[in-house]
Amino acid sequence: MAKNSDVETRLVVIVTPSFNMSATMSFIDPFRAANYLDGKSHFKWVFVSESGGICPSSNGTNIETQALDEITAQPVDIAIVSSSWTPEKHMTVNIGKALRNWGRGGSTLGALDTGAFILAQAGLLVGHRATVHYEHIDAFQELFPEIEVVENLYVLDRNRVTCCGGTASVDFALQILQGIHGSALANAAARYVFHDRLRGPTAMQQPEGNEPLGAVIPSTLKSAIQVMEANLEDTISLPEICKRAGVSHRQLNRLFATYIKKAPALYYRDIRLDRARGLVTQTELPIAEIAMASGFDSQVHFSRSYKERFGLPPSHDRIEGRVPFEYRAWPMHRKSG
Repeated sequence: MAKNSDVETRLVVIVTPSFNMSATMSFIDPFRAANYLDGKSHFKWVFVSESGGICPSSNGTNIETQALDEITAQPVDIAIVSSSWTPEKHMTVNIGKALRNWGRGGSTLGALDTGAFILAQAGLLVGHRATVHYEHIDAFQELFPEIEVVENLYVLDRNRVTCCGGTASVDFALQILQGIHGSALANAAARYVFHDRLRGPTAMQQPEGNEPLGAVIPSTLKSAIQVMEANLEDTISLPEICKRAGVSHRQLNRLFATYIKKAPALYYRDIRLDRARGLVTQTELPIAEIAMASGFDSQVHFSRSYKERFGLPPSHDRIEGRVPFEYRAWPMHRKSG
């Protein structure tokens, strides 16, 4: 991504309805800081949507955008797709055409949060590694098995760059800034936005032992949960979980009651349902197939358990669950390896 540092870098950020505002602005801010600190227009950016005008974000704020067809003929150095909810609905003919044209012209193409779904739908990630927000990794793997998706914060793979979103967007932008203008300006921009450590491309979205608020659960409980998460499709018995985690059944019950406030068997069922909800609302996989992929032998049992946990059957959630709402935050879990 290195280029002549004396030439202005032109960025296009394509946003879709319900995009993540925080991730998008976190991506832009290091470039703004670099311009300010150096007193030069190193970077110029424009926010674009399919039809232009106001585009709503997932947190209820809006952004003014230009229409895509107003800028497609303009040269672009980096084109970033920023999407969040239901990305599969937003890969239009015009967006796909614009991205492919820019790609053929040598532009770097990238994505924030779930934007990689749109790049993949446009056929622009073949032969490249990519990442998306961890909540959507299962769905991405199911929809695009030919593309290697990883749980890194961001991936820089030649002229394809993707980021999981959130505050990782700052690290992502700083890495791009460093590649174009060197470490001195990137460090200055990082200090200016109070980002005291640049996490590299190998950093994981959910690093082992990461407890942001300092709350630590016993290692034996963590081990038991890891065993459960590694066996979501082919489930194993509680005695086998205890054996692999090195804990007695009585002690496991006590640990779950103290720290999780839920019985081990119910927790195990719920994390499988949480994974299933991601597949229900983020893919078009048959419900029966999702039930099997989530460790349920019977679709009837699966649907009944699903409704008990989420308040509606999977067939309804497939429609209603695609509409974002303010406090929806069901965790996704994946099989390791």
